[in-house]
Amino acid sequence: MTEAEPPRRPGDDKSARAANIFDVARLAGVSHQTVSRVINSVPNVRPATRVRVEQAIAQLRYSPSPAARALVTKRTRTIGLITPGTSEYGPTATAMNFNVAARAARFSVDTVSALDSDPAGVRAIVESLLRQRVDAIVLVIADIAVLEVVLSLELSIPIVIVAASARRSPAVVSIDQYRGARAAVRHLIELGHTDIFHLAGPPKAPDAIERIRGWRDEVQENRLTVHPTANGDWSPKSGYDLGMQLTDIGPGAAVFAANDYMALGLISALHDRGLRVPEDVSVVGFDDVPEAAYFRPPLTTVRQDFAALGGLVMQKVLIAIEDPDDVAESTPLPTTFVVRQSSGPRGR
Repeated sequence: MTEAEPPRRPGDDKSARAANIFDVARLAGVSHQTVSRVINSVPNVRPATRVRVEQAIAQLRYSPSPAARALVTKRTRTIGLITPGTSEYGPTATAMNFNVAARAARFSVDTVSALDSDPAGVRAIVESLLRQRVDAIVLVIADIAVLEVVLSLELSIPIVIVAASARRSPAVVSIDQYRGARAAVRHLIELGHTDIFHLAGPPKAPDAIERIRGWRDEVQENRLTVHPTANGDWSPKSGYDLGMQLTDIGPGAAVFAANDYMALGLISALHDRGLRVPEDVSVVGFDDVPEAAYFRPPLTTVRQDFAALGGLVMQKVLIAIEDPDDVAESTPLPTTFVVRQSSGPRGR
């Protein structure tokens, strides 16, 4: 007579099927709904019950699939991120820091680059992400026309837009480009400059539009001449080309460049024209890219806090998901003015 085998406990046989939520419920002595609440960090589960469930999960080495979680919670814990099809510093830093904040909140991010950043192209990407059942969409805007279109969309999930704009909306998060630009121009005025030129970014870029607005308002408020703006494309080459073309920028002048890379090209052009920075021409940039402190001369600029921006966007997403009625208009994040050696007193 053979000896009977002892009863096999769940998890004893490593070759057995993977444990499921019902196995966990049986071992913990609770319902599968309670296991689901523990897995998804839903409140109102007694501490002792939570401990039993967590112990059963560990013993069975249970790992709930994303699909199973989505069925229970109606959420995928996935956010769609739409970025401009560009390697420019601002959008890249924004996307990176948002990913960091999303990961800290235990969300995954599906990133799509809008190679065609026109309204129709962005709308098609939004529709594609909706079919993937993301919980929310974050959109980094590079074209002001897209902002107006997206704000008019009626979606079944929250959308958070990263864009500088004079127009306020609960859906929009930004860094204060306007006041940052005014601070840059004010610094040059305080140094005694009266001829302050602006090398602007692309005419449809929201950041460029707000920086132009800040430059113009500060110049006009101080009753100085508003020189015509010239638009570049954010690149050092465009800054160089404009610096060679704009011969009105001469000794005693100052230039507020729309970003640091255009400022870099401008400084190179001024050097090639025999002008010194800052002895002949003062230059101020915008962004404070990692290389800005190592330009020759080190660049005076406006620093943007992209880590804070990523955190604020994620905070807005979480509020919009959990309590859509509680989403309020956000105050734009402030910039920090950084003084280095590319700006100096007029006539120095």
